[in-house]
Amino acid sequence: MDVTTPWTMDEPTRSPFALPKGLAGRLAGRLMLRMNRQQDVLDLLDVQAGEQVLEVGYGPGGLIRLLARTSAKRICGVDPSPEMRDLAGRPHRAQIAAGRIDLRLGTADRTGFADATFDRVVSVNNVAIWPDLEAGLRELHRVTRPDGRALIAWHGGVRPSRIARGLVLPEDELARIEHGLHGLFSDVTRHEPASLTVFAAVR
Repeated sequence: MDVTTPWTMDEPTRSPFALPKGLAGRLAGRLMLRMNRQQDVLDLLDVQAGEQVLEVGYGPGGLIRLLARTSAKRICGVDPSPEMRDLAGRPHRAQIAAGRIDLRLGTADRTGFADATFDRVVSVNNVAIWPDLEAGLRELHRVTRPDGRALIAWHGGVRPSRIARGLVLPEDELARIEHGLHGLFSDVTRHEPASLTVFAAVR
């Protein structure tokens, strides 16, 4: 199995949640679909008609499903796992064929999209497993249009689930995310909905 060393850890991880691959990866993806509640993220993202949206680390596609019901013009995503691309794309074959949904292989620091492409950029429950936090933040800033919004969410909030409690980041690591966003974006706010800590930044 491939390994990666997240910026939040001192050693590489082989977790199928970090690099979903094979049977273990597919099972992890299905568990993510059950665990991750995305409506709070969608509300904060506030997608408007005709906008273009990028999800970094779309995993099994829970948020992609919600975004597909909005009036967004184009919904794109990058994820390093071919298994997750297949799983996330399965319900949207017609929209993928029509070009409205575009799910690619990629990473937080290498999305492959042009500068200032997206009105909304979002990452849910994967920032802590990026190998390079600062490189990922720079990439999110690069692909966000002026006055566009970037959201980074991670397990937390005011009522995290029993499983998620063990995944909540310490305040010094949350502060590093917030500080990194402040260095790139003009306005950064922190939100604590039920099960997530969310940083919203405006370019």
